[in-house]
Amino acid sequence: MSISVTAQQTEKTYKVLAACGSCHFNMPSETGCALAIQIAGKHYWVDGSNLSDHGDEHAENGLCKVIRKAEVVGKIKDNRIQASCFVLVDDKKKKK
Repeated sequence: MSISVTAQQTEKTYKVLAACGSCHFNMPSETGCALAIQIAGKHYWVDGSNLSDHGDEHAENGLCKVIRKAEVVGKIKDNRIQASCFVLVDDKKKKK
C-alpha cells in the first residue's frame, strides 16, 4: 500500500491596504489600472476581484483615487494573491 501526501497551501485572512497598483503602488502594468494590495510593505496584484467590483474606481473614494483598508481571504502564489473573498473595510471613526 502506498500513500501520497501533497502539501496544499491553505488560505489565510489578510488585513491589507488596497488600491490601484498603477496609480498608488507604482506597479508596472501592461493593462493599466488594476486592483492590488499591500501586505507588510510588499505589493501583490489581485486575482479573483477587480477595481470595478468595489464601485467606480475614479469616484471620490474609488481605488484609483484613494488607498483603502480591506480584508482578503486567499493565498499568495507567484507574487499574486488568489482571493476567494475581498471586502473593503469601512474606515469611519466613531464619534464620542
